[in-house]
Formats: sequence, C-alpha cells, structure tokens
Amino acid sequence: MTAGPDMVHNVIVASIQHQVPYGQWRALTTQDLTIPGEPSEPQPDLVVFERGAVQEMGRLLPSGAVTLVVEVVSKTSADRDHRTKRGMYAAGGIPAYLIVDPLQGECTLLTEPTEENAKGLPDYLSARTSRFGAPVPLDVLGVSLDTSEFQVFDRPPLTPAASRSR
Repeated sequence: MTAGPDMVHNVIVASIQHQVPYGQWRALTTQDLTIPGEPSEPQPDLVVFERGAVQEMGRLLPSGAVTLVVEVVSKTSADRDHRTKRGMYAAGGIPAYLIVDPLQGECTLLTEPTEENAKGLPDYLSARTSRFGAPVPLDVLGVSLDTSEFQVFDRPPLTPAASRSR
C-alpha cells in the first residue's frame, strides 16, 4: 500500500472542484486521460470538461475534450508536474493547465498550448503565476478562482483555538 496525498493537497483539490460551475462543467478527480501519441495515461488531480462534450462512461477521457487540468504539487511530484506534465498536456491540446504548488505557495496557470516551443517541444505559450490568496482568473471556465484558503505544506493553518491562545 502507498500513502495517500497530504490533506493540504486534498483540501486544495476539493476547493477548486467546488468552485467550478456545476451547471456547465464536470470537474472530476482520479480520471485517466488519453493523449494522442502519449503511451502513458496521466491522471490529473482534477480534470474539467464541458457537460455533453463526451459520452460520460468508460475509464479514459480524450484530452481533446478537456478544458482544464489541475495538478497540485506534492513533495515528490514537483519536477513531473512543472515539466513533464506541462509538455504532455500541451501536446494533448488541453487549453489550460493549472499547477497549484503548496511548496512555493503559488499557482501557475498555463494557457495557449502549442505543438512546438523554441526547443521543438510541446509547451504552453502563456504562463501567469499568482501567490496563494490572490484570485486566479480561469477565463476558460468564466470564473475567478478563490485561493484564500489554500495552505502550504508543513505550516498548519491557524485554528480558532490557536488564535485565542495568542
């Protein structure tokens, strides 16, 4: 058995999932993707696609139907989330990739996927980084993401009981 993600990770994923407008979008966790030309089947922390974009059955969701993928960086996934998956999701033509990094306390929104960057590799042309607490405009969904409750690893949130004792 392997250990599950940190609670900070899970709370961030749940917060984002609950901010996605349910009437228009599906926001799913643990959903495998299929990307043309990619032998692996990545499983983002959160995948968002428009309702009715695909038949909602089966294990694999085609990347062409996906509007947004979210990865919450863990202590062991930073390089994979910031580099490897960046190219993979761009190659799949996914319009937006949000990297939420509780190690750094920031979110990076990547948009405008391209088949080739200056090094000839798939990438995103636009990157916008925001600190936790600042809103993150998710134009592809028509919402602004509230990150005010996002926490960083190894820094417990201030609880009501702890705040009274200070």
